[in-house]
Amino acid sequence: MDFFKRFLASCLGAVVGLGFLFFIILFGLIGISSSSSISNIERSKIEENSVLELNLDVPIRDRGPKTNVLELSLEISPKAVGLNQILGAIIKAKKDDKIKGISLGSDFINAGWAQTQEIRNALKDFKDSGKFIYAYSNYFSQKGYYLASIADSIFMNPLGMIEFKGLSTEILYYDKFQKKYGVKYEVIRKGEYKSAVEPYLQDKMSDENRSQIKKILFTIWETISSEISESRNLSLDDLNFKADNLLVTTSKEALNNKFIDKIVHEDDYKQSIKNVLGILDSNDLNLVDFKTLNSKIKDYDLKVKDRIAIIYAQGTILYVEGNETIIGEELFRETIDELRENENVKAVVLRIDSPGGDPLTSDILWNSIEKLKNNKPIVVSMGNVAASGGYYIACNANKILANPMTITGSIGVWGTLPNLEGISSDIGINAEQVNTHKNSMGYSLFEPLQSGYKNAMERTIDEVYKLFKLRVSEGRTISYEEVENYARGHVWSGKEAKKIGLIDEIGGLQDAIYEASKLAEIENFNIVEYPIIEEDFESIFSEIIPSIQFFNDLKKIKDITDPSSRSKSFENIKTLLPFKVKIK
Repeated sequence: MDFFKRFLASCLGAVVGLGFLFFIILFGLIGISSSSSISNIERSKIEENSVLELNLDVPIRDRGPKTNVLELSLEISPKAVGLNQILGAIIKAKKDDKIKGISLGSDFINAGWAQTQEIRNALKDFKDSGKFIYAYSNYFSQKGYYLASIADSIFMNPLGMIEFKGLSTEILYYDKFQKKYGVKYEVIRKGEYKSAVEPYLQDKMSDENRSQIKKILFTIWETISSEISESRNLSLDDLNFKADNLLVTTSKEALNNKFIDKIVHEDDYKQSIKNVLGILDSNDLNLVDFKTLNSKIKDYDLKVKDRIAIIYAQGTILYVEGNETIIGEELFRETIDELRENENVKAVVLRIDSPGGDPLTSDILWNSIEKLKNNKPIVVSMGNVAASGGYYIACNANKILANPMTITGSIGVWGTLPNLEGISSDIGINAEQVNTHKNSMGYSLFEPLQSGYKNAMERTIDEVYKLFKLRVSEGRTISYEEVENYARGHVWSGKEAKKIGLIDEIGGLQDAIYEASKLAEIENFNIVEYPIIEEDFESIFSEIIPSIQFFNDLKKIKDITDPSSRSKSFENIKTLLPFKVKIK
């Protein structure tokens, strides 16, 4: 027995020792690689006749994840990039005389329509400075072509394909499924446009929902088609006719219809860039990606004390701590309160990309924003979505800017409670309860919704809805009665929202920063980004050790779903966008 104990102890010691040795070697390699990488960056300079290479083939978020030393050292491709990083690169490229143009790759750009337009606007500004933009693609998605249409010249592969068909979205309905299999959702909503719950109540789309979705699609298409029309000098009627009849699908059709300028292979495309720059065939083309350019929205100047803080609020609003992709009560409340006390921060820009979520958290953050506003100006910049709870935390800002293709509004409340009574009965499960009072059970997954509990939920939802409308009324200086006309869960595009007063101006992140500087009456300032999220061991190593990423994801799920980490009372009540609009 002692032999086996010693044997097992030896094995365990060997494993621990090897693991320790592995990390020593790994950190040593990282140190060597990091030193080499940093020295290379320090030695490297932007050469004459350089071209900024924008290959937008990774997911784009408003604020990209922090790049750590390990990623730089091992040259690991990022999981996502930030819109802030892309815009900053374009701005810096415009100002740098050594950078003569941009090579754009936007085949399957993984961004929202609002983000895509912000990139397009930055490219237009770059182009207006007198520098060139060339674009190349093997396959243009519709969104990718919309972005590329700003280029001076568009090139495609001889067997390339292009998507140009107009916009569409699809929503599934589950009423018949629920009746057939005994699974259903008990639904309570406030606002006839609150259609997140509609698929559980009926088997087809309501007229109200169809009307609002159709209006949003046509408003977005109007922006897309008019900008393509202007850039490519094509009539709107002609564009709509081609989209209706799918007349532009191959690179040859795209060339014949003046959607593109040349059909070539990629090496010939790069030769065309060389020709524009006057580079000899034997010399290399100097392509610089935006990470190498090491750009930010505005370079930090240590001599300047005044700052404008950008708070990136991305994801669903939940009563949890929060991180880069979840707007959690603790992290964001503490961030807002910290900025209120920071004397160097003269103004705040709140960049929102959120469909909403938990109403309690939304109101807590609204309160923090209200206190912040008493000390310094706050400007909201809406991204792809700032709806329901996302609009709740925006409505009391000094000024609200949105993209014309932003999805916003959705002032309404809903709640859902899953019920498995039918299917549990069919498979022989019976739930029995013992109660002290008539409604002490509250809610059960295996019993019909009790009238007392349902009435209590309805009263709660009604109170949330009234408070939501009051917040909008006071924040936007619109009468309470008038707010009802724009509420009821109705979803609006940014363009429509401006007409009815839910936002102030059409504009992007850069415009919001400018408005904040005007309100703060400052000209020279640094940009600082929040919230500050500290990286731990798991997040640093998750890129090279998949199991760490897996368990890190499980931990996030546990944090969100753990009952002790959120409100237990009527937790299924949501100020959330009524449907996920995937426009394609």
